[in-house]
Amino acid sequence: MTMSFRPLARSLAVLSFTFGLGFLALEPAEAVEIQEVTSPGGIKAYLVEDYTNPLIAMKFAFKGAGTTLDADGKGGTGNLLSGLLDEGAGDIKSAEFQSKLDELGVSLSFDASYDAFTGSFRTLVESQDEAFHLLSLALNQPRFDDEPIQRIRGQIATGIIADENDPQEKAGRAFRETVYAGHPYAKPVEGTVDTLGAVTRDDLETYRKRGFAKDNLYVGVVGAIDAKTLGAKLDEVFGPLAEKADLPKVPDVSPILGKSVDVPLAVPQTNLQFALPGLKRNDKDFFAAYLVNQVLGGGPFTSRLYQEVREKRGLAYGVSSWLSSSDHSAMLGIATATRAEAADESEKIIKDEVAKMAKDGPTAEELAKAKDYVKGAYAVNNLDSSLSIASTLVGIQLDDLGIDYIDRRGALIDAVTLDDAKRVANKLLSAKPTVVVVGPSKS
Repeated sequence: MTMSFRPLARSLAVLSFTFGLGFLALEPAEAVEIQEVTSPGGIKAYLVEDYTNPLIAMKFAFKGAGTTLDADGKGGTGNLLSGLLDEGAGDIKSAEFQSKLDELGVSLSFDASYDAFTGSFRTLVESQDEAFHLLSLALNQPRFDDEPIQRIRGQIATGIIADENDPQEKAGRAFRETVYAGHPYAKPVEGTVDTLGAVTRDDLETYRKRGFAKDNLYVGVVGAIDAKTLGAKLDEVFGPLAEKADLPKVPDVSPILGKSVDVPLAVPQTNLQFALPGLKRNDKDFFAAYLVNQVLGGGPFTSRLYQEVREKRGLAYGVSSWLSSSDHSAMLGIATATRAEAADESEKIIKDEVAKMAKDGPTAEELAKAKDYVKGAYAVNNLDSSLSIASTLVGIQLDDLGIDYIDRRGALIDAVTLDDAKRVANKLLSAKPTVVVVGPSKS
């Protein structure tokens, strides 16, 4: 589970069939050589040069310019913006802009989550000059013509209405509203039909100008481009932005615990979600918590929750736990969906397993296996394609992990002792969880 919802943004996968250019022939994680590039204009980026294929991939993020920037009564502004930046820019109207992207084989998409506004970009080397020019126009001179605004707004509104009867979406909304009551994290990223309808062209432009700036910009680039060439492109694309973003002050918030909420919904299955304390990404015990979560419910097919709920009793197709570390909160969550008549039993089993983990922590064998899996899965999940590497480079910067993080990560994981894991398990899992149940009424 993440704290963001489906963005309405176009991703043109033209390159996916062009010689398999989305993937790099990289060695294991330790072979990724990251350079810090500073453009003539002072814009910084992390770069991994790779000339295996004639492809350049870029990921960028404006930290703090997520949907917490939505004005009161204008929820969904950032999400709407993410669907409009490639709908015409400068003197190029929507249809022509899309045609140019297609002709050049450029992939361009945007996303608004709670904490950041992000962009993904890929181009063939031979098309890079025009491709980077289009990206610069999209960020600095979007048109926001009425037809695309109404069309994209209508698509998002249709999705919001459809979600009213989607059990998972309804459970997610009830969960947010319960755990983060009164905080911007409680509001849906896509807004409501009413708040979305109130967003004007001026609101979109105000959001862009407030949120897109050089001081909250993080960039990761992978592919066939050197530092000097990249520096010039960084200035072309991001140079026109304001020096400083104008961001709201968002308070930190701890998840509300100890509540039990039932949301009646006439569907065959019941969705259950649990909230427990988490740890922020910069906490010294983060990896201990990460490994505890892996043993509890984060590991596919092998976790305690999966074994007890799915394998031994067949109560659900799946059950999982996750650590959510956002800019202003941290939480450990658990979720499953089961037959309505099995909801109470599933809830009890999950609570029992959480209590056991809180009391005794993982075993030495479980911890060792979790370490092996977490180390091995990193390259597969984070370093398997040009865009995934670029995204990882941005994440490293957003979390201030250091340019050598990939090289150090294995040692940080290995340094977690069994005593560390037991102590952190007790710290996080001893609290009384909030439980949100969405499904048929029990009455």
